[in-house]
Amino acid sequence: MSVSTAALDPSVCAPLPVLGRDVTVPLVTGGEVTYAALDYAASAPALQRVWDDVAAYAPYYGSVHRGAGYLSQLSTDLFENSRRTVAEFLGCRAEDQVVFTRSTTDSLNLLAAALPANCQVFVYETEHHASLLPWRNARVTYLDAPRTPGQAVETLERALADRDPYGPALVCVTGASNVTGELWPVRELAAAAHAHGARIVLDAAQLAPHHPVDIAELDVDWVAFSGHKLYAPFGSGVLAGRADWLRAAEPYLAGGGASRKVARRADGGVDVDWHTTAARHEAGSPNVIGVHAIASACKALTEAGFDNLVAREQELVSRVREGLAEVPEVRVLSLFGDDAPRVGVISFVVRGWNSSHFAAALSAEYGIGVRDGLFCAHPLVRTLLGGDPQEPGECGAPEAGPGERSEVGVPPAEGRGRSLNAIRVSFGAGTPDEHIDRFLRAVLELVREGAQWKYRTEDGRCVPDRGEAARV
Repeated sequence: MSVSTAALDPSVCAPLPVLGRDVTVPLVTGGEVTYAALDYAASAPALQRVWDDVAAYAPYYGSVHRGAGYLSQLSTDLFENSRRTVAEFLGCRAEDQVVFTRSTTDSLNLLAAALPANCQVFVYETEHHASLLPWRNARVTYLDAPRTPGQAVETLERALADRDPYGPALVCVTGASNVTGELWPVRELAAAAHAHGARIVLDAAQLAPHHPVDIAELDVDWVAFSGHKLYAPFGSGVLAGRADWLRAAEPYLAGGGASRKVARRADGGVDVDWHTTAARHEAGSPNVIGVHAIASACKALTEAGFDNLVAREQELVSRVREGLAEVPEVRVLSLFGDDAPRVGVISFVVRGWNSSHFAAALSAEYGIGVRDGLFCAHPLVRTLLGGDPQEPGECGAPEAGPGERSEVGVPPAEGRGRSLNAIRVSFGAGTPDEHIDRFLRAVLELVREGAQWKYRTEDGRCVPDRGEAARV
């Protein structure tokens, strides 16, 4: 999978308007500043276009599929048209199904519930927990973190060739890492899976907002992603792909909408005839507004031109990486090396700083929102930081011992508070240049001059202390 580096045309590569772009937040040092949202990998701000589309539809909200009234008919058409929009956005094949869910996590748990008997699942330790953990009722083979894309393919090929007994198998892989932002060799992994009689599901939560995803071109069997990372509000997701395993499985949820016909038997039981379409796994009243929002986001990204969006994002990626490289105390985390293509997701650590403290200072003193911790990818982050992938641990700042203060830049007592956390900065189609510039300036100032304020650990999080400034 390649990333375009075409020359930018400023007239078509301005940031897309997003909600919250003018929100101001208070600084602990006094005054206010426009909030710099640099945590897109957790939840991207909703596009203004998406919010406007939702607001325009809201007065016409109605039940779907079974209502006879005008608003129900209109909502049903909107719901099913949204399904077609998502299918087009993903390059679905004619026989593929698009199932609406709550999130990527929900989508992959749905697929896990639909696995055929004795299915073996192959998943890299580098996965987000949404794709690492759902396979509890299957035989799971966890693959070590590869250090090159080629090694990822070779590791998978060996594991698939050695599986015993030979039977149904599923490979689960991310498209872009939620920790390093690096793109994975999805097309090559799909070819390896199919060559060994296995299927493959693509976790596109971090890929779809940053890069075109085409099911047919990548030759994957399923794709899962979340609306709240694709510039839509929370609460909606997608599982799209092959219909046969989904059609053969018991409904993910039993209830209205999933059933075509229900009848009592003479013995007092109930006979149910389940749908064979996507409705089989969409029981209950669906999130019509959330589905409409996803479709709106798909349209907005397509109309903006993914080539332009990718090109601008790559410029921002280069600026962030070059800026961080000028600070010797900063180490950027990577599996595949500096030359690996990546999306706007970059994680790093700062020598002499606890990551929670550093993130707290970015927020309190500069109005910059980033993420710190293990990013729901604990084995991967521990591997990248030189720890044991099997080591238990938690996110957040180390608690101070008796008589100690936990301050930014001040290491905890010897032998305590070892931290394997990192800091993640992430951005996308709505990120202004100023947010990137402010972030890089803040990193340099914090490393060179220290924090302006004192901080304490409270419930595992680092927060500004109520006291005097640390720097004069």
